Amino acid sequence: MAELNCLVCKSEIEVEERATTGEIVECDSCGQEHEVQVESHLVTIALAPEIEETWGE
Repeated sequence: MAELNCLVCKSEIEVEERATTGEIVECDSCGQEHEVQVESHLVTIALAPEIEETWGE
């Protein structure tokens, strides 16, 4: 289990070591969603992109 810090409130976020790139994890403290990025067995997180409405497109 990788322990990373929320990019917003700095609280700890636990990420499974078997997590895959693109997986979304949420901070239990502030609710911010983060996107997991895995490269060469290094697990990092970035702010998750906002999902926009397509309004029927």
